[in-house]
This record gives sequence, structure tokens and C-alpha cells, in this order.
Amino acid sequence: MFKSIVLPVALLGAATVAVADEGQWQPHQLPQLKSELKRIGITIPADKLNDLGKHPMSAIVSLGGCSASFVSPDGLVVTNHHCAYGAIQRNSTPEKNYIVNGFLAKTRAEELPGGPNTLVYVTEKVENVTERVLKGLSPAMSGRERHELVESRIKALIAECETDKAYRCSVPAFHRGLEYYRIKQLMIRDVRLVHAPSDRIGNFGGDIDNYEWPRQTGDYSFLRAYVGRDGRPADPSPDNVPYKSKDFLVVSAEGLKNGDPILLAGYPGRTSRYKLPSEIRFARDVDFPAKVATITADLSVIAAATHGNPASDVRYASVAKSLNNVLKKTQGLLDGFARKDIAAIKDVQDAEFRAWYKQSGNGNGGRTLLADLDAVIAADMAQSRQEAAWNEATHSDLLKSARTLYRLALERQKPDAQREAGYQERDLSFIKARLTRLEQSFVAGVDEARFNAALQRYARIDARLRPQGLDPLLPALTSLPDMVKASELSDTAKRLAWIGRDADAFRKSNDPFIQLAVRLHDTGLALEHRRNDIDGNLERVIPQYMSAVIAWKKSQGKPVYPDANSTLRVTYGTVAPYSPRDGLVKGPFSTVEGITEKATSKDPFIVPASLTEAVKAKRYGVFKDPVLNTVPVNFLSSADTTGGNSGSAVMNKRGELVGLNFDSTYESITKDWYFDSDITRAIHVDIRYMLWVMKEVDQADNLLKEMTIKYPKK
Repeated sequence: MFKSIVLPVALLGAATVAVADEGQWQPHQLPQLKSELKRIGITIPADKLNDLGKHPMSAIVSLGGCSASFVSPDGLVVTNHHCAYGAIQRNSTPEKNYIVNGFLAKTRAEELPGGPNTLVYVTEKVENVTERVLKGLSPAMSGRERHELVESRIKALIAECETDKAYRCSVPAFHRGLEYYRIKQLMIRDVRLVHAPSDRIGNFGGDIDNYEWPRQTGDYSFLRAYVGRDGRPADPSPDNVPYKSKDFLVVSAEGLKNGDPILLAGYPGRTSRYKLPSEIRFARDVDFPAKVATITADLSVIAAATHGNPASDVRYASVAKSLNNVLKKTQGLLDGFARKDIAAIKDVQDAEFRAWYKQSGNGNGGRTLLADLDAVIAADMAQSRQEAAWNEATHSDLLKSARTLYRLALERQKPDAQREAGYQERDLSFIKARLTRLEQSFVAGVDEARFNAALQRYARIDARLRPQGLDPLLPALTSLPDMVKASELSDTAKRLAWIGRDADAFRKSNDPFIQLAVRLHDTGLALEHRRNDIDGNLERVIPQYMSAVIAWKKSQGKPVYPDANSTLRVTYGTVAPYSPRDGLVKGPFSTVEGITEKATSKDPFIVPASLTEAVKAKRYGVFKDPVLNTVPVNFLSSADTTGGNSGSAVMNKRGELVGLNFDSTYESITKDWYFDSDITRAIHVDIRYMLWVMKEVDQADNLLKEMTIKYPKK
């Protein structure tokens, strides 16, 4: 039998000497990194960095998919342009195109509503609840039974935390299910757009330059958080007042130079550093190639369906931008896997681990554990292929809306605590927000074209990889135009009116998309139950494996941090050049001259005339770097980042804001799976460029006055 290595929770947070700048650290781990932080030159005490109630961590916030930070006591938030893109698009029309022209509110009254999906989350408390989640789980349970019991405990922990409705709580897993932490966040739901530069600044270079270096992108924007007059979160209202943030970051225009230390804090999305070799090969050989093919095809359909229609083009701008970003990242992962055989590297590590494990006195040399691992991972991969097929077969926003509404009606027949996560009363506002937001990114004819193409792709999938019983339930391609025309779900008011109706009303509906949702439900639910069974088995086996891996890594003095999971993390590094290939070294800074050198008369390299004029006149003022003799635009660091870190505060050694994270180099994309310190570089907006554009191009003097800015000494 497998003898589990279970480490005390306190040890899981302890790290010995870290390697390079690898690690997305939980704040409570930072005191264990004192020597590392001191080594690179960070002067903020590590004991202060682990306190969420103290500067600078108290100023770091989440936007629910992006990161941000407070930069004034009046709730002013700075983040990336692409993180505020939904709010910019929501307020744009062909006549008032804030995407192209930018937006600046000179007064609070001119600030625009961010929309129901624009939220600010302030993390106030993190507590370890592992024992309450995992205590007394029986090995005899099926995977589904185990998963559902764990989920019920998590829901109870969340309900206990959310007695005050001002807060949103979550209980994510760490180390692939070895630990669980309950996270309590103040959720501010009145968030307004304050300032965004033209996308000819905020998205300069577009998808062509995405993940490339050098970059010259001013990827920044400003939002403001509002609350009721009592200081508590409230629904959007003209009566609301700016949120008085407990803390905010001082902005430093003093700048950085090559080799300077930086701290980066934010909410990284997902990494896969502890995946097994078989999981890497599945991603490399099966999952990612299919994903690239699907997204490429979908983007082509969107481009064709919106061509020549400015209104449709604006509505799908955010959708296409998001898809392009995922596409380039996925293709970058494939290119990275081709450039460096990460699976082979993992093979070596896996063999070393197995040898260590066998010598550690664990019965059968861990054969039971490893056999269980192979079995559950194989089941997971097979299920993933069926889920990918299901996603193709249901690739329609109208259908997704209908399925959400019908599922909500079914779940509301149950007591709230027994409902599926995502369909409880706490989730109702998010469901309404998604269904409302659709009107900003939906055109019936485009949705029909996307659904038609996806059904054709589904038909080409090997029948053995499709969910059982799904084929006869799907609509004929010839019926799609009539279905779209007959559906009332394209209308936002009518779509929202279905919230609260009982399941029987859905079954009696004549709406073709609601009929399709009802018809597909049982097959989709069977797929979901199978996923729960597999996840339960993964959650039973992988934590045992991770416990052993942690013990093995600690025996080597290597860093032990959990994979990113959209929770608050801190990483560190230095401003650093890199060599993507032999004979080529790329410096750590780009400059405004690079913008004018790249400028053309075509997107995405059109430059606003006011910016070109300021560069030609060399109106650099206090923002000129003394070494570069110009204004730096972007810079590189060795910090460990991933998706979700967009908008993360980049701070100097004193905790002052000197940049915003927004991208990484193309060669770095595989860092989600394997951190290579030689080529891993994150790309940041230099705060001096942001301030320079605000002053010289957009005349955002009101915001420059609102922020506390530390200028270079003369």
C-alpha cells in the first residue's frame, strides 16, 4: 500500500533558498524569503509584505480576471487598457468610438459606467480551512461522492463567510487539492471608467506585437470604485461616492535601470508547473493543436461575418481580441514545446522523484500511487476530449444563454445549499450581468455563422470522441437561420425575463433555442457527472502525489509554491535583458522613438499625431531617462508571471509603483509549464511613459494631480 507523506501545513509555507526568480508566492510565505528579497535589493520588510492590511498589499486588488491597484485615496484604480477593454467597448458607438479616440473624464460626473461585469475585489482575509474541507473523507467513496462532499463543504464555508453581503468569498484548492484556503474579498460593484488612451497607444502593435519584444504599448487605463454613502458596496447609483481606499500606491517617476530589483503583486490565473509528463504530451500533441485549429476557424468566421459592418465590428472587438490573445499564447506554447522538450525534462525529473521516493521507505516504491495516478490522468484526458467535442457542438451565445436559464430553473427547485455552484442565490447577479453584457458583444447573424461553422467542425470529430447520444439531438444546419429568426433570446429584456420562470415553462416554450437547451440537458448533465467522478478521483490521488513531491523538492532546497489559481501572489525579480537565441541579446527597455519608427498608415501601427509631435519635439521633461536620454515605454524583468497578472503593480524596492505588467516574451510562454530563468521575461509598461502620455498627449492633468507622484530629484 502507498504510504502517504503528509507534511504539516506550516512546512508547506516554508521555503529554503529559491532558484533564480521563480515562484508565485502566497503572501504568508514571504517571511521565509527574507534572504532572497534582501539579496536582490528589496528594502520592504518581508514581514510587512505578508500582511494584507498593510502597505503595499492593501492597495493590490483584483478585477476578476485581471489585476489592479489603488493609486489615490478616492478609489482610483490603475490597470491595463486591455483589462478595461470591456468597459471601453461598452460605452463606444460608431459615433463615439472610445476604442479609437480614447476617453478622459475631466470631472467625476463625466465618468462612465463600467457595466455589470466590471467589479473590484479587495482581499481582506485569507485563512487555511484544509481540515474543514478534507476531514474524515472515506477512501471507499466513489470519485463523484468525494467530489460532491468536498463541494458541499466548500459551499458551507462560503455561506458562513458571506453572511455580510458586501463580501464575496471563495475556497480555492492549492497544490492540486492538498490545501484549501478561504478568501474573503470586499466586492465593489459600482465601477466607472475614468480614463483610457486611444487603442493606438493602449494597444499599439495589436496582435502582431502580442508576446513580442521590443514592445511599445501604453497598456494602461483608469477606473474608479464607488460605494454607497455609508461606505459599503452598493448597486450603481448617481448617489454613490468614491470608495475611500484603505491604502494606495505612491507612483514613482524616478524610474529603473538595468539590474534594479522589482516586486510584482497580482492575481495570476493558472499555471501547470507540477503536471506529469503524460499531461504535457497530451497538451502538446492533442489538446493545444485542436484548440489552435478551433480558435483560428472561429476568428475567420467572425471576421467574415462582421466585414463591412462597423456596428458588428465594434460589438465583436472584445471577443476577437480575447480569442486572438488565447490563440497566440496557445501557439506560443506549442512553439515552446517544439523548441525545448519539456516533456523530456519532466521525464528526467519524474525518474529522479521515483528513485527518491523508493529510497524514502514508502511501501512498494510508490507503485500503487503511480498506477493510480496514471489511471486517473488517462481518464481525465479522455474526458477532456469529449468535453472539447461538446464545446464545439454547443458553440452559440444564444444556446449558452438558453442552457444557463434552463439550468437555473432546475437548480432553483432545490434548497440553496444543494444547488450546483454557479447557480446559487449568490450567483444570480453574475448570471444577470452575463446575460445583460451579451447585448454589447452579440449580433444574431454572427452567432448563427459561428454556430454553423462549429457544428461542421463537430461533425468532423471522430465519433468515438463525441459524447454518447449527442449527435441525434443537434439541429440540422439548414434549420439554423429559422431558429435564430424565431428566437426571442436575442432581445435582452426578453432574455432576462426568463430568470425566475419554472422548469415547466421552459419545457413548454416554443423558442427553438430553449427547446434545444431542454433537449441537450440530460446529455450535458451526464457529461458533468462523469467530470465530477474524475475530478473526485484526481482530488483523492494527486494531493498524495503532491505531498511527496513537496517533500522531495524540500530535500533538494528547491522552491515550493503552489500553482497559480487566481489568488493573490507576489513575485520578484530584476530588470533584465535576455537572449532568445544564439548571438542575439535584447535590451530591457524600449523607447518612444521605437513608436515613431514602427509607425505606418495602417492599424495596428497608426500613431496619434499629438504623440508623434511630442516625440519629434522631444518634450520629455521630467520623464526622460538619464541613461536612455528619452522616455522609456516598456521594460523587461525576470519576474514570474502568467495570465491574470495583467495589470499587476510592478513596484520598486520601496514598494512604489513603477510599472504595470501586461505581457511576456514569446519565448517565455512555456513558463506556465516550466520556468526557464534564462529566457523567461515579463513585459511591463514603464510608469514614466504612462505619465508622459497623460501629460503630453491626453492632458489628463486632473488625474496627475490626484495621484501622489514622486518625481526625480533635479
